[in-house]
Amino acid sequence: MTINDYRAQWLGNIRGDLLSGLVVALALIPEAIAFSIIAGVDPKVGLYASFSIAVITAIAGGRPGMISAATAATAVLMVTLVRDYGLEYLLATTVLAGLLQIAAGFARLGQLMRFVSRSVMTGFVNALAILIFMAQIPELVGVPWLTYPLVAVALGIIYLFPYLTRTVPSPLVTIVVLTAVVSLMGWEVRTVGDMGALPDSLPVFLIPDIPLNLETLTIILPYSVAVAVVGLLESLMTENIVDDLTDTPSDRNQECIGQGIANTATGFIGGMAGCAMIGQSMINVKSGGRGRLSCFAAGVFLLFLVVVLGDLVAQIPMAALVAVMIMVSIGTFSWSSIKDLRTHPRSSSVVMLATVVVVVYTHNLAIGVLVGVLLSGLFFAAKIAQLFRVTSTLSDDGRVRTYHVEGQLFFASAEDFMAAFDFKEAADRVVIDVSRAHIWDISSVAALDMAVLKFRRDGSEVEIVGMNEASETIVDRLAEHDKPGAMDKLMAH
Repeated sequence: MTINDYRAQWLGNIRGDLLSGLVVALALIPEAIAFSIIAGVDPKVGLYASFSIAVITAIAGGRPGMISAATAATAVLMVTLVRDYGLEYLLATTVLAGLLQIAAGFARLGQLMRFVSRSVMTGFVNALAILIFMAQIPELVGVPWLTYPLVAVALGIIYLFPYLTRTVPSPLVTIVVLTAVVSLMGWEVRTVGDMGALPDSLPVFLIPDIPLNLETLTIILPYSVAVAVVGLLESLMTENIVDDLTDTPSDRNQECIGQGIANTATGFIGGMAGCAMIGQSMINVKSGGRGRLSCFAAGVFLLFLVVVLGDLVAQIPMAALVAVMIMVSIGTFSWSSIKDLRTHPRSSSVVMLATVVVVVYTHNLAIGVLVGVLLSGLFFAAKIAQLFRVTSTLSDDGRVRTYHVEGQLFFASAEDFMAAFDFKEAADRVVIDVSRAHIWDISSVAALDMAVLKFRRDGSEVEIVGMNEASETIVDRLAEHDKPGAMDKLMAH
C-alpha cells in the first residue's frame, strides 16, 4: 500500500466517517460497560479499552472502516482469571495476547482464512445477528412499559428517516430525538447511566503489578492464547464481511498485527483485550463510514463523551440504543440464506446451520467456526472421494493386467483404491497407471505400498507408471515397497 492509498483511507470520506464515528461511539458506551460487567471489572476498564483499541487499529490495522473495541467474545474468556487472580493478571494477559497476535501477523497466519468456506461465513454472520438480538432481550424484560413504545418509535425513525434525507445517519437522529423527548418529559426509563459509573479522567500508563516469573506465565499463557485466537478469528471474519459490504480489499496479516499492537498497548493503560465488532462495524458501514477516520473518530468521541460529556451521555435512554442494535441484527442476518436452504447442496446447508447452532449455544465464535470448518473439510473430502475410480484392462494374451487410476488418492479414497484390485488373478505382470491421478498423503502411499506388495506376494511383476512430479516426490520419500524387508512387513500384517 502506498502513502497516497493510506492518506485516501484517512481523508477520502471525512464527513461520512466523522458522523458514523459519532454514532458508533454512542453505541459503544453501553456495550463496553456491559462487557466490563461480564468480565467482572470496573466499567472504565472496558471504556478505556474501547478507546485505545479503536484508535490504534485505525492507525495500524489492515481494514479501513472496521470497528474494533472491547468485546463480549474476549470478555467471557477472562471471567475465571479475574475471579481467581484479579485485574492485574487480566491486564498482563491482554499484553501477552497482543504480542501473540503480532507474532501471528508476521507469521502470515491471516492467510488461513482462505480455508473458511462461504457456508461457515454465512453461519457466522447469522449466529452473530442472533446473538446481537439476544443481547437486547435483558433491556426489554422487567422494564417500564414506556420502553416498548420508545423502542417502536426509535425503529420507526431508523427506517423512515432515510426517506427524508441521508445527510445525517438515522441512528444518530434516533439517539438525539429519544434523549431529548425522555429528558423533556421526565419519563422514568432505563438510561446509559444506569449501566454503571462513567470515568471522569483520562487513562494513564501503568505496568501490570504482577510477579515476573514462570508461575505467572503458566497462569496467563492459556488465557492469552485463547484471547488471541478468538480475537483474531472474530476480527478476520468481520474483515471478510466488511470487504464484501464495501467491495474493497484489505490486508489480513496487517490486521493481525494491528489488533496485536492495540491489545498490547491497551493492557498498559488499564484496558481489557478486544477485537473487531461485527455489530459496530455494521453500524459504521450503514451510517456511511468507510475510512480509517471512522474508527479513529469512534474511539476519540467515546473518550470525549464519557469524560467530558458524561452527564449528558448518561441520560441517553437504553431504548434508543436497543433499537439501533435491533436494526443491526436485522441488517446483519443473511435472510437469503433461509431461501437458499432449498437450493444449496445439503452439505452446505448443514455446515451453515451447524455453525449457527454451535455459536449460539456456546456463545463462543471460535468453537462454532471450528465445527463449521471441520464439517466443510469432511464433506469436501467425501465429495472428492466420490470422484475417484479405478478401471482395468487385460492384454490380448491375458498376461498383463493394467489398472487405470483416476482422481485424488488420499485417506478418504484409499479404501476404494484397494477394493478395486483383484489380487487373486494370476497375471504375470500388473501395471498401475496413475497418470490421471494424484497421490496426496501417507494413507494413499501406504495403500499403494500394500497393493504392490500383495501382487508381488502372489508372483506378479508390478510396475507403476505415469506418476506426476508431486506424487513421485511423496512416494519416493514415504513408500516402503522397494525397501528391504517390505515383504516381511506385509506377512506380519
